[in-house]
Amino acid sequence: MFNVFKSDDKINLFAPMDGRIVKLEELSDPAFSQKMLGDGIAIDPSNDVVVSPCEGEIVKMFDTNHAVGIETEEGVEILIHIGIDTVKLAGEGFTRIAEDGDKVNVGDELIRIDREFLKENAPSLVTPIVITNSFEVNQVIDSNKKVASGKDKILQISL
Repeated sequence: MFNVFKSDDKINLFAPMDGRIVKLEELSDPAFSQKMLGDGIAIDPSNDVVVSPCEGEIVKMFDTNHAVGIETEEGVEILIHIGIDTVKLAGEGFTRIAEDGDKVNVGDELIRIDREFLKENAPSLVTPIVITNSFEVNQVIDSNKKVASGKDKILQISL
């Protein structure tokens, strides 16, 4: 009647880091490669700054600063997990910029990383970006493509 829930509504997510796109299925961590945490994509980063891929609110900045959760106004929950097995570093190599409850826009800085330290101390720097709740993900970018943080679209989510 009023089309309150349009099936064609979509949200675009932008790259949170500069780098090369990697399919989740290629990751060594089964929680991501088997999409246990949700569908999405990953980036092999080429810079040291993680930015917000969307407008929303920081709902969880992990104590170890290796991951951040953002929720959009529409209720889409996004997890950015920097590297594989980086929780074991207990925060070393990460500098928090944003805090829980912060409102963010595309391109706002969230976390800075020490890539050289992480390269030496983590199995991988490939960073999964997953939708942790049950929204449909429509991938809009090819793997191996290079992307620029805050500028290039990486995912489209159907509402």
